[in-house]
Amino acid sequence: MLLKAMTKKKKKNLRPSWDEYFLRIADLVSTRSTCPRLHVGAVLVKDRMIVSTGYNGSPRKTDQCDEVGCRVVNGHCVRTNHAEENTVLQAAYNGISTKGATLYVKYFPCEHCVKILINAGVERIVYQEIYKNLDQPFARELLKQAGVKLEKFKEK
Repeated sequence: MLLKAMTKKKKKNLRPSWDEYFLRIADLVSTRSTCPRLHVGAVLVKDRMIVSTGYNGSPRKTDQCDEVGCRVVNGHCVRTNHAEENTVLQAAYNGISTKGATLYVKYFPCEHCVKILINAGVERIVYQEIYKNLDQPFARELLKQAGVKLEKFKEK
């Protein structure tokens, strides 16, 4: 009986938490990114089910960075949408509500994406790290004002 309990416990420890699971999926989604400057993937989840995914890339039916090159203005590629934006847009395109969802993404979202996520009704954001050590105090302030939970993922 004890051996059976130990085996069950050992198997349980190998199983990722829900946050780790969805962050791993976001990492896989990032492999579809078409902008070579940075590969980012995002996953929107409701009730532990994926409702939408997105990666950084150009709008559908337009030139992609990996085909024609990046269009850089003030240090940013303006040819692409961010992964967070594309996740919300993909849900809208398919008529799926994002109200009450959790967003999983590798990097802390920029101020522009934070505003989109707030207006899309996202209630929680789980991220892994700050991009290039650029913390976004105003983005944090907006999230706090809107009551959106922000969590930095900590591996166990």
